Amino acid sequence: MHDGNSSIKAREFQVQDLAKSDVDLVAEAQQRFSMELLQALMTKLYKRNPGEWRRFGHKHVEAAVGRVFGPGRTGIYPELEGKRSINAICLVFDEAYAGDRVLAFVEGLRSMIVASYNGKQQIFLTDELDPQKLYNAARNIEIAVWKLNTNRDSAGSLFLVGNETAGPVKNLSFERLFGKLIALQDSTARIVAEKSNRRIKNVIQSVASAVFLPI
Repeated sequence: MHDGNSSIKAREFQVQDLAKSDVDLVAEAQQRFSMELLQALMTKLYKRNPGEWRRFGHKHVEAAVGRVFGPGRTGIYPELEGKRSINAICLVFDEAYAGDRVLAFVEGLRSMIVASYNGKQQIFLTDELDPQKLYNAARNIEIAVWKLNTNRDSAGSLFLVGNETAGPVKNLSFERLFGKLIALQDSTARIVAEKSNRRIKNVIQSVASAVFLPI
């Protein structure tokens, strides 16, 4: 998927859809869209930080992205030291970390989002999503974005280069992708909350001093 105008292909009807409510189908669609956005984000980050994918012998960006989003995905990444979700994201901003920071960032976000759906990518009538988890994941994405744009190593360099703000033309394509990810989590949280008649506890904290919320 590319950040820009593109056609949207609807998923074909499947027999198991009969065991899903409208909300279940919407939640699945929202999660699939999030995965497409993350794939686009990973591609952009690798192109802006080519040393990350080259460091581990990949022949091209597509091969590196394919480890996470390709048909041969195994979900096994030794360089993440067994970490997932928030813990994987934190590796990006650890100066002692010698692994692939793009992988740590995107796989961290991917696994965190899936965890906010109770680890499920197919949702049925018997499943009950927690709107607070979905909401917390949205806030964690905001925190991760802030860290990506501001945290620097001891030499004063960003751990990963994202948006281009120097020069006469600003490239904020990363911000648009993150904005869509956050909006998807928030909208799904509200839909699930209304269906289950559950309240979401709003968390107000300064992004600069914020800590990741539990999922």
